[in-house]
Amino acid sequence: MIRPVLTEVGIFLIPFVIYAGFLLASRNGVFNQSSWPTHVVIKLAIGALLLTIISLLLLAHFSGAPPKSTYTPAHIENGRLVPGVDR
Repeated sequence: MIRPVLTEVGIFLIPFVIYAGFLLASRNGVFNQSSWPTHVVIKLAIGALLLTIISLLLLAHFSGAPPKSTYTPAHIENGRLVPGVDR
């Protein structure tokens, strides 16, 4: 469960990392308060929230079993473990 949470946190941080990279490339101070005005941080947060929502919607839409499929759970057959499959 921790991997999807860390993935979504990483996706949320993408706009901030890109902006910090832009500040580094333009030789402005990344840690200067004047480089991070409130309106820029708000725009970055809105963009980050949109990216996170879109990724969650895509994850919900494209993950999981196909429609009308039947899941056969993992079981032991002839002494061997057979993994679960969608049929």
